[in-house]
Amino acid sequence: MKHSGGPWTSASGTAGALRTSTEKSRSGLGPGHDGVAAGAAGFTSVTSLKSVLKSWEERLAGVRDECDYLEGALLKVAKEMGETETAVKSSFEAVPKARGHR
Repeated sequence: MKHSGGPWTSASGTAGALRTSTEKSRSGLGPGHDGVAAGAAGFTSVTSLKSVLKSWEERLAGVRDECDYLEGALLKVAKEMGETETAVKSSFEAVPKARGHR
C-alpha cells in the first residue's frame, strides 16, 4: 500500500487551495460594499445589508479556518502513512528470502 504522495497529500493540497480562495473571497466582500451606506442613506435595507455582510464574512472565516486545520491534519496523516509504509517495507527487506519455496 502506497500512501505517501497520494490521496492524503492531494486532499491536503485541496484544503489549502480552498482556504486560500475562501480567504480571497471573504476579504473582497468588504471593499465590494464600500460606498453602499452613503449611497443608500436613509434606507432601512442598509442595516440589513450590513448584517448579511457580517454573517457571510463570519461564515467564510469559519470555512477558511476549517480548511487551514484540515490541510495540516491531512498532511500529518500523509506523513504518518508514509513513515508506516517505509517501516513495513524495511521489515520485509529484513526477512531473508527463502529460495525454492512457494
